[in-house]
Order: sequence, then structure tokens, then C-alpha cells
Amino acid sequence: MSDWKAFIVDRKDQVARVTLTGPGKGNAMGPDFWRELPLIFAELDADPEVRAVVLTGSGKHFSYGLDLPAMAPTFGPLLGERALAAPRTAFLDEVRRMQAAVTAVADCRKPVVAAVSGWCIGGGLDLIAAADIRLASAEAKFSLREAKVAIVADIGSLHRLPGIIGEGHVRELALTARDIDAARAEKIGLVNDVYPDQDAVLEAAHALAAEIAANPPLVVQGIKDVLDQPRAGRVADGLRYVSAWNAAFLPSEDLTEALQAVFEKRPPNYQGK
Repeated sequence: MSDWKAFIVDRKDQVARVTLTGPGKGNAMGPDFWRELPLIFAELDADPEVRAVVLTGSGKHFSYGLDLPAMAPTFGPLLGERALAAPRTAFLDEVRRMQAAVTAVADCRKPVVAAVSGWCIGGGLDLIAAADIRLASAEAKFSLREAKVAIVADIGSLHRLPGIIGEGHVRELALTARDIDAARAEKIGLVNDVYPDQDAVLEAAHALAAEIAANPPLVVQGIKDVLDQPRAGRVADGLRYVSAWNAAFLPSEDLTEALQAVFEKRPPNYQGK
């Protein structure tokens, strides 16, 4: 495996472990994350010695989601008074590149088991929605938080989560942007099981991945392919739609206010403009 800036990748027997490392606080997702994620999963997909993957976060948290300060240059050109076709097109390309990074996880032929501890926010939820199975520790918390920062979630949560937790729960999480705990996540089917602490959930994830890896690899890949087939086209169409929607409508005074509030560490004051 290569040396990575936003991940640690190691392998034991036939199971690979991909660990988010930041460098942003709480494993926040900055430029290195979006560049490296598809490369890592392409390597794992092509590696015949890897039969399953565990995806987790370093430290206390899975991920705080998008690293807004690090990614500010992506949004900056849209925040002027005249966000014309060129900056909107560049933003569209960037969103689709980020979408493709997470889709690389979903498309990996090796089943992916996410082990979540601490916070899993925004882009973190996009990421685990692309995994095949999700497990959590008791203190884990989840939030589809984009609405609180004046953004329509556009990296996959709105398209993959309905097949996991049902449309009603997705609408509740997306429209309120509220936080939910591990017990609630298990109740709605976001996670399969909850374990007492971070060590226990990571151990359980590895045991589950090893159990999967012990089965015939081509059969396992076939099962995943067959299960993914009904939703693949719908997800792809939805991702293209939301990226175009955000390129057209994301520029707003509310988005500017959201970013300023983050940098100034204060509550935002949205005006619907």
C-alpha cells in the first residue's frame, strides 16, 4: 500500500482496515481525503488478497464531516456578487469528483464494514452510507447536518440512505439536521448493532469482516453486485441531479453567513436569501 496523508491502510490476513486520520480535527474531510479515498478503494478492489474491508476513524471520532476551512476555496468563487458560468461549472466538477470518491467505496467489490465511534457528521454519514454494513459504539452520534450550514447534502446520503433507513427517517434527519445517538441509529436501521465502546465495535467489525472473507470471494462479490444492481442507476441519476441543483442554487447569502459563522465560531443568522 502507498503512504497516505488522510488515511492509514493496513491489512491482516484477508481483511484490510482503512482508518481516517484527518489531518483536520475529528478526521474532518479536506482535500487529501477526497483525493486519496478513490485511489485507496481502487487498490483494495484490485488486490486479490483482500476479501473484506473495515472502515473506521482514528481517535475518539469517526469524522466531523467536511473540513469547511480547508475546503473554503471550493465554495469561495460561488460567494461573490456574480457567480457566473465558469465558477459554477468548476464547482459542479468538484462536487462530482467528491461524489465519485464516495461512490468508489460503494462500488468496491470487497464488502465494507464501517465501525463508527464518536461523531459521524455530514460527509461522514455520506461515507458510511456507501458501506455495506454499519456498526456503532454506544457513544456514537450521527447527524445529517448540511441543512445547518445552508447546503443540500450532495455526496450521497440523500440517495443511499432511503434504501437503508427508509424515506421517512431520511427526511426527518435531513430536514431537521438533528443529532441522533447510537440507540436511535440502531432502531431506524442505520447501524446493525451497537457495542459498549470503541474497542468492542472495532473488534466486532473485524470479526464480521473475517467471517465474510472466509466465504468464496467470487460468490461474495456476486451477492454484493446483485444487491447493488436495483439502486445503482437511481443513485447515479440522483447524484447528477443534486450536483447540478447545487451548482445552480447553492450560492446564497445564507451560505456566506454559514461559512462566516464557522470561522467566527458563532451561531449563524439565516435570512433565506
